[in-house]
Amino acid sequence: MAQPQAFFEEHPEFEALEAFIVDVNGVLRGKKVPRESAAYVLKDGMRMPFSIYALDVWGQDVLASGLIFETGDGDGICTAVPGSLKPSPWADHPTAQVLLSMQDRKGRPFFADPRQVLKNVIALYTKKNLTPVVGMELEFYLLDSKRDERGNPQPPLFPRTGRRARAPQILSIGELEEFGPLLDDIGRFCALQGVPADAAISENGPGQHEINLRHVSDALLAADHATLMKRAVRATARKHGMDATFMAKPYEGLSGSGLHVHFSILDKKGQNIFAGKDYKGTPALRHAVGGLLKSMEDCTALFAPNLNSYRRFAIGSHAPTTMSWGYDNRAASIRIPESSIAATRIEHRCAGADANPYLMLAAILAGAYEGLTKKTEPSKPVVGDVYKSGAKNLPTNWGEALARFENSKFTAKYFGKPYQKVFLAAKRQEKAQLERQVSSLEYDAYLRDI
Repeated sequence: MAQPQAFFEEHPEFEALEAFIVDVNGVLRGKKVPRESAAYVLKDGMRMPFSIYALDVWGQDVLASGLIFETGDGDGICTAVPGSLKPSPWADHPTAQVLLSMQDRKGRPFFADPRQVLKNVIALYTKKNLTPVVGMELEFYLLDSKRDERGNPQPPLFPRTGRRARAPQILSIGELEEFGPLLDDIGRFCALQGVPADAAISENGPGQHEINLRHVSDALLAADHATLMKRAVRATARKHGMDATFMAKPYEGLSGSGLHVHFSILDKKGQNIFAGKDYKGTPALRHAVGGLLKSMEDCTALFAPNLNSYRRFAIGSHAPTTMSWGYDNRAASIRIPESSIAATRIEHRCAGADANPYLMLAAILAGAYEGLTKKTEPSKPVVGDVYKSGAKNLPTNWGEALARFENSKFTAKYFGKPYQKVFLAAKRQEKAQLERQVSSLEYDAYLRDI
C-alpha cells in the first residue's frame, strides 16, 4: 500500500476515508472518518466488534453465532489490506476507501473474517507450490429507482429513448448504447480503484448486464475485485438515477443473475496444470472437476446463500440445476470452455450473484484441491441437454442446503467447525425471520375464501 501520508499528499482534495470489512453476507460494514483521522486508522487500525462478521442480512445481531455475549461483544483490530487504499470516485464529496481485515486480541487473523477463510484455502495451494489463477463474471440487473404499482422492482427506462426495457436483449449493442454512459462510468470507476473490469455485455433479462473481471494470479485479490466491483456498480447506478441489484432472481419468470468463476492452476514453473493436448485438458483437470462435483452438495449453501437464491435454479434457464460437468456446455454446473491450450480452465457456474465472493471461492478452490490430492475421478461429462441427462439434482431448497453444510465433513475440514457455526447461525436466523413473515401472496390466497 502507498504510505498514507504520500497518498493524501497526492490527493489533497480528499475529505474523508471509508474503512470497511466484508461480513458473512458480503455486506460492507465499517466507519467513515474525517481526513485528519485517516492516517491513524491506516497506521494503527480501527476497532470494531468481533460480532460484526455474524450480523444477519438486515444488520441484526446473531446471538447463536457465539460472537456476542460469549466474547463480551469485544473488539478486534481491523487493519488496512495492502493495496486497497483507493478513491471512491462516485462519492458526493472527495472520499477515499480502504478494505480491512480483522485480528483477534492476540494479533492472529480472526477466524470469522471471510477473507481469512479464503486465505486458509489458498495457503494449502501455496504449500504445494501451486497458484490458482482466477477471473470472475458477475451478472446484475439495472432497475428503475421507482417501484411499480404493486411495490415491486421494475426494469429501468432507457436513458436515450425514455421507453422501458421489457424484452430480453442478449448481446445487444443497442442496449449497451442505451446504457453507455452508466457502463462507461462503471468501467472508469473500476479502473480508478484498480479493479480489472473488462467486457460488458447485455444479458438475457431486461436491464440485465454482465461485467467480466480479468483473471489474476492472486485468488484473494480476485475476490476483493468482485466485492469492490459490486459496490462500484450499485453506486454508479445511483449516480445515474437507477438502482442495481445482484439479487439472484429479482423477477419471476426471467433469468437470474450468476457469479461465474473461471480458474486454472499454475505449478511452480508457471505452467498451467490443466493444459494438455487440447482444451479437454489433463488428468489434473479431471481430478479437480471430480472434487468439485463431490463437494458441490455440501457447499451449495455458499453458492446459493439466501432464500431467493433457489429460485434461480430453474430448468431451461441456463442456470445449473444438477451436479454435472461438460465441455463447452453452459447448462452444466461445471463447464470446460473451448479455448486455446494455454487458456485451458474450469468455469464454475453454480453460484448466484448474491454469493459472498470469498466464501464461494473458498468452497470452489477447496473442492478442486480435494480432488487433486485424492485424484478424484468425475462422472462422465454430459453431452447435449443437461436438463435431460439424469444427473443428480442440486439441493432444491435453503433448508436442505444448510443441513448439508452443517453435517459435512468437507466443510468442517476446510472452513472449520467454528466458522460452520457462525455461518449457520446467521443463515438460520434469516430463514426463521423470513418464514415468520406473512406475504401478500398468502393474503391473496387465504384471507377471503379459506
